[in-house]
Amino acid sequence: MEKELKPYMMSLFEYLGYAAGSELGKEVAATAVALKETIQEQYISNPKYTGNIKLYRREFLDEYFKKKVYDGEVEPSNGDPENYVQL
Repeated sequence: MEKELKPYMMSLFEYLGYAAGSELGKEVAATAVALKETIQEQYISNPKYTGNIKLYRREFLDEYFKKKVYDGEVEPSNGDPENYVQL
């Protein structure tokens, strides 16, 4: 019997490499809900933020941002997903 692979879930911070901010976070969450995407929550506590964060499938984030930033293939520029610069 093969083990079922679970989707790799990650936060916007993990995906982008920086804090996305509440406006972008709300946009991504609204899109994920509209598409009936899997969303998980995780509680974190660090000097910059304490509270729940949302986790999304990496494939969903790839599609949302139309780029692959998690492997260093693309570097965010000015925090605007439309202005990514190819390395």
